[in-house]
Amino acid sequence: MPHTHTVEKIGGTSMSRSKELLDTVLIGPRKGVDLYGRIFVVSAYAGITDALLEHKRSGAPGIFASFASAESGASWQEALDTLHTRMTALNTEIFGDQSLLATANRFAIERIADVRSCLVDLSRLCSFGHFQLDAHLMTVREMLASVGEAHSAFNTVLLLQSRGVNARLVDLSGWNDESADDLSTVLRKAFDGIDLTREMPIVTGYARCREVLMRSYDRGYTEITLARIAAVTGASEAIIHKEFHLSSADPRIVGVDAVRVIGETNYDVADQLSNLGMEAIHPGAAKTLRQAGIPLRVKNAFEPEHDGTVIRSDLVADRSQVEIVTGIRNVFALEFHDPDMVGVKGYDEGILDAMKRHKVWILSKTSNANTITHFVKGSMKAIRRVEDDLSQRFPEAAISLQKVALVSAIGRDLRTASVLSHTMDVLNEVGIEPLGIHDLMRKVDLQVVVQDEDYEAAIIAMHRGLIETPTRVKSTMRAVA
Repeated sequence: MPHTHTVEKIGGTSMSRSKELLDTVLIGPRKGVDLYGRIFVVSAYAGITDALLEHKRSGAPGIFASFASAESGASWQEALDTLHTRMTALNTEIFGDQSLLATANRFAIERIADVRSCLVDLSRLCSFGHFQLDAHLMTVREMLASVGEAHSAFNTVLLLQSRGVNARLVDLSGWNDESADDLSTVLRKAFDGIDLTREMPIVTGYARCREVLMRSYDRGYTEITLARIAAVTGASEAIIHKEFHLSSADPRIVGVDAVRVIGETNYDVADQLSNLGMEAIHPGAAKTLRQAGIPLRVKNAFEPEHDGTVIRSDLVADRSQVEIVTGIRNVFALEFHDPDMVGVKGYDEGILDAMKRHKVWILSKTSNANTITHFVKGSMKAIRRVEDDLSQRFPEAAISLQKVALVSAIGRDLRTASVLSHTMDVLNEVGIEPLGIHDLMRKVDLQVVVQDEDYEAAIIAMHRGLIETPTRVKSTMRAVA
């Protein structure tokens, strides 16, 4: 297999603008052989995975959540009917040709019918005491998740073929496939015999495999698939197409004219972004690409002429500077204070056990002789359960919760810039008093804890002072060895 091809992922919001994608990413000005040498991994259309599983932000139940909790089949069957209507409505928007529309609808109808039949049979089986529904829920979640990508991948192949492109569907969902290979074997088998010089593979974002991607990565599986395909096939580059550029801050907060597109950075910076929920790429996918020595490019799907942002492990900054100011709101500072903690081991382990058990996301942590504070993200119900567990295990401890926000200045090298002192200056100028500062020795990020209501003002002030007017930051230029 040639080592000059790319593996490219298209996100759900971009996929929903499929006709525009034909004129930008998928075809654009390319003709003949220039169309090929590209593998596309596609996400489900925007909102479809929310309908299949649960809403990513609000948690509103989709088909999976309804099936897992319903005492009768009415709620999940109604949700499945609604999804079917939504999928065929999307097909109608995408296909003007009635023959293509009929083919797309037939595919959707068959998948929905298979899902319905499977869930009905499973419900019937689990009505007997010997079979427990909980034992099968991960498989159900996996099956449902794959439906969205199969739908968008099939439609994309139809669209491309109608434009004369030799597109080929690579369905990794394992539909009607009883094999249980590991992911790398699944991918090798799938791409065996595909000629990338004359075929354009359109690949489902979900891959059914022995590792069960849903269990380890939940809804981050699409980028895991992207990275593993790139590694297995020896791609020259991985590309993620988003509906926006990777910029120095959120343009909705600091303004479109103030932000700068980041031309290049490294995986270390990408890891810090992931920790704050602003994923350039899933950290598990970044690890695969980094180990394989494959660079990642993040591009705006609708500005194909722009080079986007290149991320590589060996990109060292030529000078000390802040590249991105970002953060996360609605964080809870869970403070655990016990005077008896001094010199005693086991407290931190107990706290981490409780957070892991209730699936609370830990963003950051500080500690001193008798206090440990974790900055966490999760539902209030889950966090209260952590608090209750800790109160029972450590009855003498004082445990408190405070809603805060984290704002972070991130860069490949912050060692020689006076980022800390200048951050304090710019926040003081706008009347924001930090609740805490995390400035580690590695010097790739500086985290500031602020009141949640000060989040946007802190972002604006730090971006203006650290990026828009960098001459105010005293820094030392250094040569790259």
